[in-house]
Amino acid sequence: MDERRWEDLNIDCMVNILGRVGMESLLLDVPFVCKSWYRASLNPSCWERLIFPDIKSSYSTLFVGIGGKTLRWFHDPKLERFIHQYQIDESHFSTTAFIKFVVNRSNGHATALRLPPCASETDLKYVSDVCGDLKAVGLPGDLVNDKSGVITELIGKWKRLEWLMLGSSYDLVKILSQISIHCKDFWGLRVSNADIFNDEAIAIVNFLPKIKHLILRKAEIDRDALMKLLQGCTELRVLDVSDCIGFSEDDEEILKLASHITNFSCKGSREYDYDDDGFYEDGSFLFDDVVYDGYYSD
Repeated sequence: MDERRWEDLNIDCMVNILGRVGMESLLLDVPFVCKSWYRASLNPSCWERLIFPDIKSSYSTLFVGIGGKTLRWFHDPKLERFIHQYQIDESHFSTTAFIKFVVNRSNGHATALRLPPCASETDLKYVSDVCGDLKAVGLPGDLVNDKSGVITELIGKWKRLEWLMLGSSYDLVKILSQISIHCKDFWGLRVSNADIFNDEAIAIVNFLPKIKHLILRKAEIDRDALMKLLQGCTELRVLDVSDCIGFSEDDEEILKLASHITNFSCKGSREYDYDDDGFYEDGSFLFDDVVYDGYYSD
């Protein structure tokens, strides 16, 4: 039998495979296998899911001699490898440049985006301008806390948005109000490090009455607020309020109200049981639960 060659593999099949390997492999491994893999990796269809790794923007700078070359050592090994593989001048490189490089590969075809923790307002605006068909967006907590006003402005460009992942509940009410106006196909929300009280619960019920998936794992959520969610969001199929603070996992009234939800989880949730010094009755510290748990992917 004749030896099979990668060049003979149907390009659509190759693109379909490469679109599933993840950004890191698509940038740092695939293009350097052979010419046919490199050409396939340039197809915008490989870049429909822009799930950025948790890259860090910090670096060290050294000036070599008087008026000499500026050298940078990026502390993130992924960025260092990217700079080496693509023979980029470190003195002109930034994480914003990296994000733009990747976004441009999609040529506007991206439907899913998760920005890295170091992303800036500039990065978010650029992605929103280039990628008009985003259906799923994940934003890190620092970006939500610092630039929530920008986010509410940009949501008007995400008209096909279906799923939003936020690293913080800061300005959640304003964000949801814009989603209700501009995103008619929206069905899923995940919020990390969330504080869900009366205002937030009412906003979810009023602005997202047909929400199907709601992930509030490890949130601080008032029992009355949870009751409002269960009573108002009648089309929920998935509700994850596990490891939360503010209600008990064996609360019979809550379990009864949630009985119609196909996938309901409240395991590990507990009432407010800390003392005036910020310690729980079991001796653990109040802020031990405040951790970043990444993004949920459906």
